[in-house]
Formats: sequence, C-alpha cells, structure tokens
Amino acid sequence: MATVHGKKIKLFSLSSNQELAKEIADYVGIPLSECKVQRFADGEVSINIDETVRGHQVFVVQSTNKPVNDNYFELLIMIDALKRASAKTINVIMPYYGYSRQDRKAAARQPISAKLIADLLQAAGAHRVLCIDLHADQIQGFFNIPIDNFRALPILAKYFVEKNLEDVVVISPDHGGTTRARRLAEALEAPMAIIDKRRPRPNVAQVMNVIGEVEGKNAIIIDDMVDTAGTLVAAVEMLKAKGAKDIYCCCTHPILSDPAIERITNSVLKELVTTNTLQLEDYKKKCGKVVQLSVASLIGQGILNIVDDVSVSNLFEYIKEE
Repeated sequence: MATVHGKKIKLFSLSSNQELAKEIADYVGIPLSECKVQRFADGEVSINIDETVRGHQVFVVQSTNKPVNDNYFELLIMIDALKRASAKTINVIMPYYGYSRQDRKAAARQPISAKLIADLLQAAGAHRVLCIDLHADQIQGFFNIPIDNFRALPILAKYFVEKNLEDVVVISPDHGGTTRARRLAEALEAPMAIIDKRRPRPNVAQVMNVIGEVEGKNAIIIDDMVDTAGTLVAAVEMLKAKGAKDIYCCCTHPILSDPAIERITNSVLKELVTTNTLQLEDYKKKCGKVVQLSVASLIGQGILNIVDDVSVSNLFEYIKEE
C-alpha cells in the first residue's frame, strides 16, 4: 500500500502517456498501480484494476489527444470502475484536454463539445480534474467540481532564461494569446509583438501583419498548442520577412498532426520548445528542431500539495533565480 504523508494514495496510468505517468510516480515517490486496459474484437474497452482502491485518494493520468475518443472512453470507464470500487476521491490528471478548441458556439447550430466533456467526466464520478494550459480559461466554468489549470510557463521561461538570448521579442500568434505572451515577456524582461491573422476554417490561418518591432531581434512565438504547424510556419515566414533574426517557438501541447514535422523541418524555425503533456511518436522525437521538456515535477508537486491540502497557485508563476 502506497502512502504519502500518512495518506493512502494510488496513481494509475492509462494508455495515452505512460512515460509521463512514470516520471510523476518517481517524483511523488510511489509506484504506479496496476490496471489492465483491454479491447474486445468490436473495440469495446475493458478495464481491470488489480489492487484495492477502497478508501484511497486515486490519481489517474490520461491525456486526451489522438485517438481522442478512445482515450476519453478509457478514462470514463476507469472513473466508473474506481467509483464502484469505493475509491475515496478520483482525481483526473488530464495534461491535455481534448475538444478544448470547441469551447463556444462560433456559428449557428454548433455544439459546445468542451462543456459536454466536462459533463461526462462529472457524470462518470470524477471529483477533481487537473489540466495544463487549457485552450480557453472559461472551460473551468463548465465544471461543478474543482479543476486546477496548471501553467507550463515557468518551465518554458526557465529554458529560455538559461539560453541567455539577446535582443529578444516575445510574439503572440494572435490577439487571444496576448496574456500568455505578456507573462513570458515579463519573465524574460523583453518587449512583445502580436501577429494579426484570420482563420477562414479549422487548421487554416492567414497571417496579415505584425504589430510591434521585430527587426534585428530574436523572436520567441508562444502558443498553447501546435497542431499541423501551418499557422506557425506562416508566422515564421512573416517574422523573417520583417527582419527577425533567429525565430523560436514554445508551446505546451505538441499535437503535431501530419504534416507538422515536415513543415517544421523545412522551415527556418530554430527550435520548437514544448512539453511532454502528449507522448510523441519516435519519429517526431527525432526531429532535431523539437525540444521536449518534462512537466512531471509540476504535476507531481501539484499532487503533493493536493494531498496535503496546500495551495497550488504558487506553482503557476515563474520565479527568477537570484
């Protein structure tokens, strides 16, 4: 039986990101508990938990990236199994929240799928959800249970501070990302600029202009995710045309759907600095421009704070080392 500070704790990993789950377990100092995820011939999911969870605070690690629906259904069935096995609390660690881009009705007769997902998680029996850099902060309001929206900014900021880049400008890829860009700019003590773009349809963006001074500067684009990298490469080309020197990008969630790696490899982007909220395929890890940082310590410390009833808000801010 695993205990943390005298409390009974279990940490499980489902299929989507077992590498991260193992790192979190190492940080917290407990072993990953055993569960078997199987599929019948018709695709139905079956989960068997091989040890007792009665009276335990249980944490389940599952990002909900591709295959999104399969990963969600695994998670929902696991929550139901834990509830029926008398777990004391069921805490979902979902570093990446699938369907987060469908957070509002952008046109008539569209669903708000991010709200539907919140309803499903609660109906299944989750007591708490931990995410990292939700696509839209208002998703927190879709829940009637506690939801902690951790930030990867301290990890990303530390990486660039240690690179000691000169003449830096932080770039927001759109108007909606200015708050995120401003936080990084403050950490790096650098100015910021904004890319003006429009998106005629999903995964397609047209870069219109750059608001701010980028000529002769090392540019760092910051976003919450990179999917097909079409927007990113268009932004890089625009910044280069405006006279930027080296161009970096940092993001929390490396979705990197095809042909993202090809686009990044063939672009003048210096580095894509990201985190391991999603487990990348080997060929993506081998891309020389992709640098992946771990969020295990951030999540692990969050677990410890939750177990000890300590605030987690201090984990969200970058504190410059003296």
